Amino acid sequence: MTKKAIIITGIGIATGAIAGYAYYHYIGCASGTCTITSKPLNSTLYGSVMGGLVFNMFIKKEKK
Repeated sequence: MTKKAIIITGIGIATGAIAGYAYYHYIGCASGTCTITSKPLNSTLYGSVMGGLVFNMFIKKEKK
């Protein structure tokens, strides 16, 4: 991976983590039975993984 790819993926992870925690905080799950949104750690980790994957799609691959 290039330095640019690592930076873009890192920004995606940070953005996803913030979005995941914001989703827990503002929407969340009142009953506590939702597996992803019932705890802030779960939703933050899920958001960071999704953010990293989404931002990783925007990295251009080098042609060989």
